[in-house]
Amino acid sequence: MSGHSKFANIKHKKEKNDAAKGKIFTIIGREIAVAVKEGGADPANNFKLAQVIAKAKANNMPNDTIERGIKKAAGDMGNVNYEYVTYEGYGPNGIAIIVDALTDNKNRTAANVRSAFTKGQGNVGTPGCVSFMFDKKGQIIIDKEEYEADADELMMQVLDAGAEDFSEEEDSYEVLTDPDSLEEVRKALEDAGIPMVSAEVTMIPQNYVELTDETAIKNLQRTLDLLDDDDDVQAVYHNWDE
Repeated sequence: MSGHSKFANIKHKKEKNDAAKGKIFTIIGREIAVAVKEGGADPANNFKLAQVIAKAKANNMPNDTIERGIKKAAGDMGNVNYEYVTYEGYGPNGIAIIVDALTDNKNRTAANVRSAFTKGQGNVGTPGCVSFMFDKKGQIIIDKEEYEADADELMMQVLDAGAEDFSEEEDSYEVLTDPDSLEEVRKALEDAGIPMVSAEVTMIPQNYVELTDETAIKNLQRTLDLLDDDDDVQAVYHNWDE
């Protein structure tokens, strides 16, 4: 793995979202509502809901808040009109960007995403134009400050639990799984008392791209900031080596 600090990026995004407080819970609440509508309120029989619950727990959402969200969604299924939509495009110097959104108004979301790309001197492309540069994986991040045991012991635990890969970064450990195995591995770590910063299905770049031009960096950051501030945007993936 490169020296690219995934935890630093996640922590930065979490702190930014939490500054306004509640955005991440709002995002997860929407995901719960859609998952319940699509597959029912029982996570044992609804893999997508199980994944959202894993994400909620990794983001320290209280169990009673999760349960209330599931019950509310189950009783309000006919009124849930959010739908997932994905946009792909290019930032400055060809940086690949994928935007996952959950929206009740695709026209509004498309306009906002297009504007964010344009203001950063990038452009939205056609579906599939950059996604081939990424691998869809389950990803679990463990903060070294929260886990002080031996790294080799942790590696054996996660691999025994069904993980595909384990790597050590400067400030964190990264565990990669097949997307379908994420919940199984997350549950094994939870049962072992191992604290997790995040546990979710994500898009991992196959290669990272460095930017050295200050204008290009500023423009890309503007696009990412605008996307982060959009309530419809659930996640943003890119191959910029920050």
